[in-house]
Amino acid sequence: MPLEIKEIVITASVVATPGAASTAGQGSTVTTTNKAEIIAECVEQVLEILREKNER
Repeated sequence: MPLEIKEIVITASVVATPGAASTAGQGSTVTTTNKAEIIAECVEQVLEILREKNER
């Protein structure tokens, strides 16, 4: 009998390293760019999932 997984829950923990805080001044613009790229990628993935769902 086939097994179908309809939902999966993944949890993660993020631990900040002490050295990461020392480059906060220069890293803020890089972080903003990275956030924008991550958000754009997430939007694309959500739209792809919605397109696939509507095709069914």
